[in-house]
Amino acid sequence: MSSGLSARDVGIRELMDDPRADERMLARTYGRFGFVNAVVSRPGLLYRRDIRPRAVGAPLRILDIGAGGGDLCRFLAGRLRRDGLEAEITALDTDERAIRWASAHDRGAGVRYRRALSTELVDAGETFDVVLSNHVLHHLDDAELQTVLEDSRRLLAPGGLAAHHDIARGRTAYALFAAATWPLSRNLLADSFIRVDGLLSIRRSHTVAELRAIVPRGWRVRGGVPSRLEVRWEDDRARP
Repeated sequence: MSSGLSARDVGIRELMDDPRADERMLARTYGRFGFVNAVVSRPGLLYRRDIRPRAVGAPLRILDIGAGGGDLCRFLAGRLRRDGLEAEITALDTDERAIRWASAHDRGAGVRYRRALSTELVDAGETFDVVLSNHVLHHLDDAELQTVLEDSRRLLAPGGLAAHHDIARGRTAYALFAAATWPLSRNLLADSFIRVDGLLSIRRSHTVAELRAIVPRGWRVRGGVPSRLEVRWEDDRARP
């Protein structure tokens, strides 16, 4: 691995995380996340493997931690509705700008948007059948990561699943994202933070081995294609 990717670069911050970030570019970034994540994150696989099987027979309670513009939540709501399945989906984020934009662009999905920390939901005694995140782990330092994982576990109802997905740091991920977004940087992704922040996020990301070394007992870490990783906990108690 090249020297620039040999270790997490936790000293950098994505441009959209700056409270002074340009509002127009931020809105355009939120609006393009659905397209980018459909390619990079493969939400259809998540739905088929982990969401739809659990939604059969009873309404599902889903929490997305660090939901950003809410594109994953709206995608899941649409798929569930198409399949005649019921769910209550909560998009959680600490950034008021994200919650404000996502609420204004719900488009009838019926997602519940909340500005709060996961710890606040734990303190309130809330529970969910599925707790998710996508591209959140790389934003966290080690202490914050431990808090999110512990909160996720405590928020699970019996038989629940916590699954946190992110990109795995490496030369392949960096080169593929750079090459794929370059032709789009002057049209679809123009006036957004996606290309620059995407490359920064890869530099901040973990490898599978790094996460395996720090996650608490009971959590499983696995890699996937292309350059993906998942941190997963499944509650072995029967769902009511």
